[in-house]
Order: sequence, then structure tokens, then C-alpha cells
Amino acid sequence: MTNIQSPMTNKIPINQYPNKKYDLRDRTAEFGENILSLAKKIPENSITRPLISQLVRSGTSVGANYCEADDASTRKDFIYKIGTCRRESKESKYWLRMLAVAAPSIEEETKPLLSEAQELNLIFSAIINKMQNR
Repeated sequence: MTNIQSPMTNKIPINQYPNKKYDLRDRTAEFGENILSLAKKIPENSITRPLISQLVRSGTSVGANYCEADDASTRKDFIYKIGTCRRESKESKYWLRMLAVAAPSIEEETKPLLSEAQELNLIFSAIINKMQNR
């Protein structure tokens, strides 16, 4: 088996093995780690500085909120916290898009993160829909 490395980390990319199930705690933590790795590479100036800050907040918040949801005491609380995960993943997509415009040198590196943010958003949406239809 070939060990294909992600350009931002030494980890195997999450979407490398689409049939393997991943623990969402690990997956959201890896998303946050990759956001932090990208943030360190972005050239700072008066335009990118606030965008980086917003991206770091939303990107790392996905995993933190998932941990909160995973430990929720009620079904209603779980759904609410998963909704927060969904909102934060959507917000991360927005900030990645803005940073790709503000710092074209990192545009290619934003693409896998945009894809992962979209996948996480879809996963959280599916969880919410399933929980609400029970």
C-alpha cells in the first residue's frame, strides 16, 4: 500500500480511503490541525490578519463543538451542538474562500480544506436530519 502524504501534514489524507470509517472526533481534530498548519503559511498583512483569525476560530471550533455534542446530555442538546458544528464548518468554507482571494499564493492549499469543510458540513446535516426524523 502506498503512503500518500498530505501537502500540509505528514498524515494520510482523510479522503484517501473513502471506504474506511473515521471517528468524527479525530476527523474534526485533524481538520483543525490542518487549518492551523495553513494559517502559519499565510503571508500576514492588514487584509489577511483578520481573515486568518476568523478562519482559525471557526476551523478549530468545529472539533471543539463536536466534542461538546458527543458528550451532550440530551437529544435536543446534541442536535443543537451538531448544528453549531455545521455552522462553523460552513463559516470555515467562507473564510477559506476569502483567504484564497486575499493571498493567492495559498489558493491551491485551500482546496482540500474547502472540500473537507464541505464534507463535514454534509455529515453534520445528515446527522441533524436523521435525529430530527426519529
